[in-house]
Amino acid sequence: MTERGPHDLEERIDQLQKQKEYLQQQCRKAGKAILDLEIQRDDFKKELDRLSEEFSNYKIMKGDK
Repeated sequence: MTERGPHDLEERIDQLQKQKEYLQQQCRKAGKAILDLEIQRDDFKKELDRLSEEFSNYKIMKGDK
């Protein structure tokens, strides 16, 4: 069995700190991507509403109720 000393503990703490920073960075990236997708979804909804209204107007003008 290998004995571990204070240096091993410091190394492990350093590794965990780096992992924590990496995961925080990835979470921020994911959060930004989610916000961007929500904006894009809202834009698509507006465009769909606009096109639906336009199509409805077209059908009325054509006489196809």
